[in-house]
Amino acid sequence: MKKIFFAFSIIVLFTLSCKNKSAKDQVIKPTAAVEAYQSTFDSTAVDSFFKTHPLLQKYESDVKQLYRKHQYHYVWFDKKGINEFANLLYDKTNHLEDEGVAINVPYKDKLDKIHTNLSGNQKPNTETELLHSSLYFFYAMNVYHGLDTEKSNEIEWYIPRKKQSYISYLDSLLANPSLINKEEKNLFSQYFLLKKALRKYRQIQKKDKWNAITTDSAFTSYKIGDSATAIAQIRERLFLTDDIKSDSKSAVYDKELSKGILNYKLRRGYLSNSTISKELIKDLNVPISERIKTIMINMERCRWVSSDIPKSKEVIAINIPSFQLSYFKNQEVILRSKVVVGKTMNKTVIFSAPMQYIVFSPYWNVPTSIKKNEILPAIAKNPNYLAQHNMEWNGNNIRQKPGPKNSLGLIKFLFPNSNHIYLHDTPSKSLFERETRAFSHGCIRVAKPKELAIEILKDNPKWTPEKIEAAMNSGKETWHTLKNKIPVYIGYFTAWVDSDGTIYFYNDIYKRDELLANLLFKQ
Repeated sequence: MKKIFFAFSIIVLFTLSCKNKSAKDQVIKPTAAVEAYQSTFDSTAVDSFFKTHPLLQKYESDVKQLYRKHQYHYVWFDKKGINEFANLLYDKTNHLEDEGVAINVPYKDKLDKIHTNLSGNQKPNTETELLHSSLYFFYAMNVYHGLDTEKSNEIEWYIPRKKQSYISYLDSLLANPSLINKEEKNLFSQYFLLKKALRKYRQIQKKDKWNAITTDSAFTSYKIGDSATAIAQIRERLFLTDDIKSDSKSAVYDKELSKGILNYKLRRGYLSNSTISKELIKDLNVPISERIKTIMINMERCRWVSSDIPKSKEVIAINIPSFQLSYFKNQEVILRSKVVVGKTMNKTVIFSAPMQYIVFSPYWNVPTSIKKNEILPAIAKNPNYLAQHNMEWNGNNIRQKPGPKNSLGLIKFLFPNSNHIYLHDTPSKSLFERETRAFSHGCIRVAKPKELAIEILKDNPKWTPEKIEAAMNSGKETWHTLKNKIPVYIGYFTAWVDSDGTIYFYNDIYKRDELLANLLFKQ
C-alpha cells in the first residue's frame, strides 16, 4: 500500500493499491467529508492557463508535476475558501524587498483583486488555483533558489548547490503554514544576518542623513587634533553606522572619533590606523543605495550555498574579498588567518573540495604556464637561474626543492581539484601586511600555516606541534593522509555579517558584483 498525504487546513489520508499501476495511472478519491471543497479540475486547464499567462510559463513544468502528484485536486482552497497558506504566500510576495529581491510579481493586479475580495472566493476557481501554484514557485525560485545554476556558473561560481524539492516542501507548508516564517531549512544562515542588515540600512536610508562629506581643495589627510567641517560630517556618518556610540557634533578630531575610524576600517578590511585619508573620504562617500545593493547581491550568493554547510563537523572557508581563512570545528571558529589570493589576471576559483593531504617540506612542481612564460625565458637569459633558485629538472618538468626559500614555504594542504588550487605557506611573509592581498597565480597562501596544521592534527598523537615543526623543516618531502577529509569552501562575499550583527564590506577585487548586479537589477 502507498500512503499519499494531501496537506490542507487538515491532512487527509488516502490509501491506494499500487499493484500493476504506474504513479501516473493512480487515482485518488476524496472522502465524502471533504468532497464538497476538495474537488478536482480538468488537467487541460493547466495548458490553457499558461497560454493566457505567459509571464509564468517558466514554472509550467513544476506546476504540472505538482498536480500530477496531487491528482489535480485543488490545494489552495478549504471549506472557507482560499486557505491560510495562500494568504501568507500572498503577503510574503508583497514584501519581496525584505528578502533582497528586486523583481515585480507577475499578474499582481489579479492577485490583489483576489485577496481584497476574499468573501467572493469561497468556491474553488481554477485560475485562482493555478495563479497561486505559480506564485509559490515564483517565490521559491526567487527567495530560496536564486539565479539558475547555469547563470551562477557563468559568473564563475562553482560551489555545488543543495538539491531541494519545492514540491515536497509545499506539502509541509500547506500542513503547517507558519513554516514559511522559519526558512532556515532552505537558506544558508548568513542570509538571515544579511537580511537584518538590509533592514537596518534601509532604515538609515529613510532618515536621509547619509550626506556627502566635503573637504577643501588643500585637504590631504586628517589626524587626531585636526579641526574641520568634514570632521563633524564624518562623526555623524559613523554614528549612523554604529561605529561610534554618540554624536557630539564636534568638528575636532578626538579620541572618540578615532575609535570610530578604527572600527570602520576594520569593517572595510583596511589597515588599522587612525589617519583619515582622501581614499577613506571617497569610501565614506559611497552612496547608501550602493551599500544596500551590495547587501542584496550577497544575499543572492547565500541562496547558492547549502544550509547544511555550517552543520559540518569541520569546515575550512576562505572568503576571497576579505583575504581571510576561517577554520570551523563543531560550528565554532578555532582559527582565523590572513591569506593571499590570485591576482586579477589569475583569479582564485570559487569552488569546494575535500582536503585530503598535508605535505611537509614540499617540492614545488612548477605549473606548465609558469615554466613556459616565466622560467624558460629566465633560463635563456641566465643559465644558472635554476641553481640560484634551488630548482631542478624533473624529467621534462621543473621543480623547486624543499626548503625555506621554496615558493610553497614549508607546508601545503591539498584538496585535489581540476583547478590545481591548494593552500600553502610562503617565504614572502610581508605580503600579509598589505591591505589588498591579491598577488598569487591562483593558489592561496596562508599566514598561519603551522597553526592550521596543528589544529587539523590536534587529535592525532603522532603529530605533536614539535613533530609538525620538525617535519616542516626537515628538507625532505613528507605526505600525511588525513583520516577525516575536511570540506574546503572558497567563496566570494563582499558583504558579511558576524554573529553579533556587525556588517563588513569588502572591495570587489574581481569585479564580480557588477556582473551579478546586471542579472539581478536589470531584469
